[in-house]
Amino acid sequence: MKRIEELLNELQDIMNEAKAVPLTGGKSLVDTELVLDILDEIQDSLPSEIRQAKNIVADRSQIVSEAKKEAESIIREAEERKKQMVNQNEIVRAAHAQANEIINDAKAKTSDMRKAASEFVEDIMKKTDDALAAQLTDLRKTRQSIKMTHKTGSGM
Repeated sequence: MKRIEELLNELQDIMNEAKAVPLTGGKSLVDTELVLDILDEIQDSLPSEIRQAKNIVADRSQIVSEAKKEAESIIREAEERKKQMVNQNEIVRAAHAQANEIINDAKAKTSDMRKAASEFVEDIMKKTDDALAAQLTDLRKTRQSIKMTHKTGSGM
């Protein structure tokens, strides 16, 4: 993402530093070959941005999977503890109550962890989506500007 931003900044610098052509209503001359080279680099960089977005999705799955494993482990431990406590005659009733509380707490934590992981991933994916959309919009504007400059410049 950083490389694309650098290239877009470079394009913007080229456009800002372009020399105005007299009697053209503010039109400027730019080195078309240089601009096209930069646009090619941007296009080459886009697949890596897409790979990063896919990695974020994969990370989301891993976070949810790890949360599920941890919750299952907590539930197993709670059930084991429940079985051990049930075997003790003096505290059978307390054991049931405590085990159920642990299980409910584990289920609540699991739900909270899944929700937090999903929100975290959704936020990252939205930010990535917004950034890519903004960069694509900027790229299209720059290309259109270059096309317009090229069309008005070639008629001279």
